[in-house]
Amino acid sequence: MRGHIDTVVLDKTGTLTFGEPYVVSVTPCAHTDAATVVQLAAIAERPSEHPLAKAVLKEAARLKVPVPEPDTFKYLPGKGVRAFWEGGEILVGNSALLSGIADMVSQLRSLPEEGGDVLVAYRGRLVGALRTEDVLRPEAVEAVARIRQMGMQAMLLTGDRGRIAQEIARRLGVREFGSDLLPEQKLERVRELIRGGKRVAMVGDGINDAPALAEATVGIAMGSGTDLARHSAGVLLLGNDLVDCAELLKTARRCRRIILFNFSGTLVVDAVGVVLAAMGVITPLLAAVVHVSSEMAFILNAARLVPAASLKRHG
Repeated sequence: MRGHIDTVVLDKTGTLTFGEPYVVSVTPCAHTDAATVVQLAAIAERPSEHPLAKAVLKEAARLKVPVPEPDTFKYLPGKGVRAFWEGGEILVGNSALLSGIADMVSQLRSLPEEGGDVLVAYRGRLVGALRTEDVLRPEAVEAVARIRQMGMQAMLLTGDRGRIAQEIARRLGVREFGSDLLPEQKLERVRELIRGGKRVAMVGDGINDAPALAEATVGIAMGSGTDLARHSAGVLLLGNDLVDCAELLKTARRCRRIILFNFSGTLVVDAVGVVLAAMGVITPLLAAVVHVSSEMAFILNAARLVPAASLKRHG
């Protein structure tokens, strides 16, 4: 198996984007209105700390609709939230969350494809959807380009709907992407790559990314990521600049090459020295000089990494 990373799996929200989505449109069903859709979504999302929850609450504040505290609240990773309010259940999330409700499939068909990525249901009925957008990090395109220039494959995995994932992948120049993925499905994608002989670096920041970060050959967490993501990853970026992630992979490859060169060189020099000393070609004193000189050369070779890392840190 090859020793270097050959596939970089990227999460979208908070990794490729700023993780600060905002509501751009609301699509209510025939029996309700946009303000009611936003109000129900905001009530359910009020206790949540998810970026989408903050976007919904901002929209509720803009529309000046009241947002009381729900009676109960439960977060369902990769799906959405479930809350009870005034004796009725509110579901806010993706289609996987609503799929268990009777006749929900037919109700979802009534919404246009561009209706929204956040679905809202109340008392077993679909009330509408909210379409959100997130701002792509300005360095994301450059970071992905650098990853591909190093011969690594970039892959996008997200829990967002296909339309959003396809658009982000197009803007980044990423050919392979997965959408509508739950945390366990992201994990399975990473496992499939590893079983196929790939060495995978997973880059993420959220709770949903934690299983995949832990399973990947190398898990890389963004500096602003959740505590669970940080503890699941093997590497933590000090900042949120994706270009630093690309430079990290580049430096890691260079470091590995230098280590292998120094290791092989040490074995060769010592082996030749032992043979020549045994044959009486060189004296013990000369053998010591050769050994120390070669080790100094290898140390200086390894030290070439220090100025490069310093320049990248202060540049």
